[in-house]
Amino acid sequence: MLIIFDCDGVLVDSEILAKKVEVEIYGAQGYETSLEEFSERFSGMTGDEIMREISDELDKGLPQSLHDDIQTRIDDKLAKELKTISGVHDMLDNLDNPRCICSNSSTERLMISLRRTNLLDRFRPYIYSAAEVGTQKPKPDSNVFLYAAQSFESEPQQTIVLEDSVHGVSGAVAAGMRVVGFTGASHSYPTHAEKLMEAGAETTINKLSDFPAVVEAFKNWDGRL
Repeated sequence: MLIIFDCDGVLVDSEILAKKVEVEIYGAQGYETSLEEFSERFSGMTGDEIMREISDELDKGLPQSLHDDIQTRIDDKLAKELKTISGVHDMLDNLDNPRCICSNSSTERLMISLRRTNLLDRFRPYIYSAAEVGTQKPKPDSNVFLYAAQSFESEPQQTIVLEDSVHGVSGAVAAGMRVVGFTGASHSYPTHAEKLMEAGAETTINKLSDFPAVVEAFKNWDGRL
């Protein structure tokens, strides 16, 4: 049974760092919102998608240089401040299934995050950026998930995905995979678990230490009531 992990907000506590940068920079452009509201709305989306939505809402064009500045500042922040989600290494030690990462982040950013947190050797070379594989469509498209399953010759219904965003859950469900929602990162919000379940997660956890037991339970339960 293949296990697919999202990276940001599942393995590493990066979403909160990225959103702090985005809230500050977009706030200076007139898009005022709280960190919690921004996280709830935009977590799991690519930087390009976020910029397009905010540009439409502000009804003004935003320069590419603004996007580039945001990405540079996020990369700098990740390289200096990023931490793992609590318990990630112990959790991986307790799983003997084949595993990989499927992310909307670029390979370059994934390398920054995984090197900083000593996770790179636990996954490489099985680290897939949605924009760089298959049809190159990001989540919520099923592209990156199906690409990973094909790479491992794993049937989608025999694949478990751990995801923290509605976009991610939706993409994995569209791929025909079984999904566990994760709400244990710093960017989580009060209705997080509910939204992940609505998107199709079979269950949610807020501690990575709970995940191995869920994997074992899924092996003995096909998800049908």
